[in-house]
Amino acid sequence: MSAEKVTATEKTAIGIAHSKLILIGEHAVVHGQPAIALPFPLIGVETVIEQSSGDVRIDSAFYQGIMDCAPESLQGIVKCIKGTLDYLGIPAVDLLIRISSSVPPGKGLGSSASVAISVIRSLFAFANRTYSKQELLDLANIAETHAHGQPSGIDTLTITADSPVWYMKDFPIKYLELKEDFYFVVADSGRVGDTRLSVESVGRLLKTAPKRIHRKLERIGELTHQARNALERAGKHLLGNLLDEAQRELEALGVSDAGLNRLIYFARQEGALGAKLTGGGNGGCIIALARNEVHSRQLADKLRKYGAHAVWPFVLKKQN
Repeated sequence: MSAEKVTATEKTAIGIAHSKLILIGEHAVVHGQPAIALPFPLIGVETVIEQSSGDVRIDSAFYQGIMDCAPESLQGIVKCIKGTLDYLGIPAVDLLIRISSSVPPGKGLGSSASVAISVIRSLFAFANRTYSKQELLDLANIAETHAHGQPSGIDTLTITADSPVWYMKDFPIKYLELKEDFYFVVADSGRVGDTRLSVESVGRLLKTAPKRIHRKLERIGELTHQARNALERAGKHLLGNLLDEAQRELEALGVSDAGLNRLIYFARQEGALGAKLTGGGNGGCIIALARNEVHSRQLADKLRKYGAHAVWPFVLKKQN
């Protein structure tokens, strides 16, 4: 799914966005450590804007009706739509906004950011306006702040990227060049996680046991630096070991749970080089590093049979 597809006609406009994965650095990234995120093109969002008389209406899997009557779960997107319309000078009337998403919400895959980016792109297309990367990120941050309270910004950056992203708050963004192809499997536990609650729980731990938790977060940061080296130079075997150690730290932070651990341990048992949760945790998805393309398909099939709600094998390709 192309991250940049934006089309428009006289009466309709379309904006598309892919989703994202955190490879390593969850939670620590909120507290100043680095994280590595991956564009995830297998699932995404398409938004279509149509002219329609009357109040602005939303048509989505979760809500169909007048935008101003949308439920709390959509208020971040509503604020994003209103902010973008205001920024573009478009009156908030006579629009139908159709949102079609294959990104499951609450699974750490950047659902809210994907929807926001898709909606913003469609509104710019409807206004026949081009946008800068910064405009896209600033407007999407309206929805992300509502969804996560203290967003790191990594979701929107990765959803607007085509390469792995090295992200560290208040430092320049870097895009990583890979040593080789890396084959992953993402498996959905079937349970919704709440990134905001998980971030807040780590924040509370920092207040009650600051030295111990700071050490955990700093260790995740060290592992993330090593993971960058593994992607760019050392290779998949080192990366697998680093993912396993990062998972141990996340478990110690209390953001993994029995359902995620069950999938992670099964993936390792079936030959994964490493496996961990991805995203906020306590529900959501895991990511496992396979040995090669054949193994990634085999592992995906076994995880599906083991009870994963959904499974996506994908390759992170070396850039030519």
